[in-house]
Amino acid sequence: MNKKSEEKFEVVKSISQQNGNLRWTLDSPESTITFGSTLTKNFPNLSILLLNGPIGSGKTTFVKGIAKSLGIEEPITSPTFPLSQHYPSGSPPLVHLDLYRLDNPSIANEFFIQEEEQSRAMGALMVVEWPERLSLLIEDSWRGKLEYIPNKKGRSFQLIPPL
Repeated sequence: MNKKSEEKFEVVKSISQQNGNLRWTLDSPESTITFGSTLTKNFPNLSILLLNGPIGSGKTTFVKGIAKSLGIEEPITSPTFPLSQHYPSGSPPLVHLDLYRLDNPSIANEFFIQEEEQSRAMGALMVVEWPERLSLLIEDSWRGKLEYIPNKKGRSFQLIPPL
């Protein structure tokens, strides 16, 4: 097994070992990408993922891993300024939103609803950064929470199933 295969195996092994509480430790940007790439395989019914976490916690890095698993080869960048990026070449396609600049909940809600309609029409996986800008209750969404681990290197990722 080469080093990349070993790393991927360790992440998958980590998923099976920690699946009871759906919380994992990610010790580097590379492990964040690797874990993101295994998420869609381990949770195939994922259609909306709301990603919470402070600036620089690895949300876009995580999305890079998801995109990799969907076969998307274009560069994944944070959609902070354009607000959304659509990647129709994925299987399924990917819609990536960043609501950071929308501090008015009604504007964020309206934008989200429009993008969700497009996402569903495309059969896409929708990943939303900064979902706390919304005032909507999105019952069928999974939530991902990235947090820095105090006094340690890395971050934790918690996956919360739909309500």
